[in-house]
Amino acid sequence: MNKNTKKKERFVLGWESGPQDLAFLDNVLSDRVKSVIDSPHGMWNYMTYRDAIKILGLDIGGIYKEGRVDLDSREWADFGWMTCYAGPPESAIAAMVEHTNESNINPYSPDLINPLRDACANLKFVRERSKGFEAMGVEGSQAGISYTLQTVINPGDEVIITDPGYFHFESSILMSGGVPVRIPLSSENGFRMYPSDVSAHISPKTKVIIVCDPLNPFGTVQTKEELLSIIEIARSNDIIIINDITHDTQRIDPNSKHYCMSSLFNDTNVDNVISTSSVSHGYGMAGVRIGFLAGHPELIRACLITKTSLTRLNTNLVAQYGALAALNDKGYVEKSEAIIRRNYGLIKTIINQTEGISIPVEPKYGFSMVIDVSGTGVTAQELTVALFKHNIAVYPGDGLGDIGATTNIRLNISRPDIWAFKYLEKSLPLAISEAKGGIYREGIIKFFEERNTKRAQAILKEIKRST
Repeated sequence: MNKNTKKKERFVLGWESGPQDLAFLDNVLSDRVKSVIDSPHGMWNYMTYRDAIKILGLDIGGIYKEGRVDLDSREWADFGWMTCYAGPPESAIAAMVEHTNESNINPYSPDLINPLRDACANLKFVRERSKGFEAMGVEGSQAGISYTLQTVINPGDEVIITDPGYFHFESSILMSGGVPVRIPLSSENGFRMYPSDVSAHISPKTKVIIVCDPLNPFGTVQTKEELLSIIEIARSNDIIIINDITHDTQRIDPNSKHYCMSSLFNDTNVDNVISTSSVSHGYGMAGVRIGFLAGHPELIRACLITKTSLTRLNTNLVAQYGALAALNDKGYVEKSEAIIRRNYGLIKTIINQTEGISIPVEPKYGFSMVIDVSGTGVTAQELTVALFKHNIAVYPGDGLGDIGATTNIRLNISRPDIWAFKYLEKSLPLAISEAKGGIYREGIIKFFEERNTKRAQAILKEIKRST
């Protein structure tokens, strides 16, 4: 299906330029940046479907036109990017069109207009603004996490996260001078952050616990009792909690219940909790860069000082009006939930009829899920390249952590049409068969040899073992 042919590469500051000789920068770069460059979670160190472009010898410009980095949905079955393809809401687009005028473009904007500040507090964090709770605007949840870590972390402080977990938590921790500490996830702990596991990973250096709930990539959610226990454990050890609820907009399992930790203030003291969310994922508005950070006013004020010191500027005012419309659009949430639930059923059918692939845990919220391809006889990286050859984009597990690095693939199941799912059903057996032939192995080995992280070395052993 892919008719792209190899042309002269056009290097830009991105994944396709490959690793460069940084020797001359040894005395220039900070230790923080060097630690990210050396991290398996650093951008361009983990493999994605984009790296398949070079491995397959395809033309970058023919796939990503005019320097864009999104795949044309008319030609590609994109299960990779974490934005809700059922969005953005029509109401959000209409609001941004209405408010695109001189008075909203010329002046500097507030971090959030008051109606949006109220809406994110009430609708996302389920708590009224008060003397004990305030919200601020950030450029997506990842920015909110980064600002918070920069605010509270001193060099050497430890931050507890999960393995697997969201790609860029570790990079933000390293850029703040912190040390990531990973809790392994498995069927034994329900692919969730058990309080007992949290306690076991706390040390005198622990400063922050990042509770990603619903959990990217699995779509699992913590119970209320688990959240309350984690809050108590953290408070008794003077630890800050960052509660990332980015994927709580859509509910896949109607019987599941999600709780924002900030909303539990009637059950326990949550002054040590900072919650973050955005409209990027759940509302399909990643391009507008609007997110929220909320917690005790003194903590939020400190984070705002950090943000102001680093960027000085606030989020886009026109986009804020779009975000406000999105948060108030209940019809969009219901519609997108129905699409995602339907799609999950389609994926389950595909997996059930494909030998060697399974679902390790049922997703409850959001639109991301994981499939285990260990039974196919090929690595997740090989299958990723094979699928990309057929214009299907997925993410292998090596960016998410050590666990499942070569066996897990993350899928985005939010696409509103069913063409991509029918095409995946048709192409998956062929892609597995092609990958079994080992035709992509050499290119993948070269990719990880160039990265040369500990995780890359482990993946190389796994790939070479199957040769």
